[in-house]
Amino acid sequence: MTHAPSSRPGRHWTQSLTLALLAVAALLALAWLYARTKSAYPHYGTVYDTTPAAPALRGTDQQGRPFDLAGLRGQTVAVFFGFTHCPNICPLTLSYLEKAREQLPAAQRGNLRVVFVTLDPQRDTLKQIRPYVQYFGQDITGVRIEEPQLGRTAKAFGVGYSKADVKSAEDYQINHTAATYLIDRDGKLRLLWDYTQLPHVDRVVEDLKQVMS
Repeated sequence: MTHAPSSRPGRHWTQSLTLALLAVAALLALAWLYARTKSAYPHYGTVYDTTPAAPALRGTDQQGRPFDLAGLRGQTVAVFFGFTHCPNICPLTLSYLEKAREQLPAAQRGNLRVVFVTLDPQRDTLKQIRPYVQYFGQDITGVRIEEPQLGRTAKAFGVGYSKADVKSAEDYQINHTAATYLIDRDGKLRLLWDYTQLPHVDRVVEDLKQVMS
């Protein structure tokens, strides 16, 4: 009697190939998950690649007390340079930052400080700054720095500014860099947002959560 050839070797080969393919698929899945956990979060703002230490920033706050940025170590700080007579960019920037702070989880909300540094110490007295920052939020700190220290501080952050549309000694505008600088709890510059990015508050909030986590 002639016996039909056994099909077992074929089945074994098929099973081995299937197991090998499953093993490869599992390894690829693990590699993908590892890459996702190790890849940098795609921040909305412009990231500082080397996370340099934030420049020194010292002046007087709106209550007349000495202010030192280094004293906020342990908190996340958003620094913006502007002036109280600014017609639109400055008030809108502070408004967007306050909206972003309000949308943070309660545990993170109290660890975010917004610092407004005036580029117009000639007109922006402490009496002028105090109600201005309080209008946008109780947790905003207004800082006044005298020249020439103000110029050195602004330059260290990468902020340029100059008077424009000068009509008199008390009637003028200031052209300035409209960026907000985010500093982490360790005092490192992490990223900056251009003014045009701030209206997308939800994306600003996601950046804040990542830096504060």
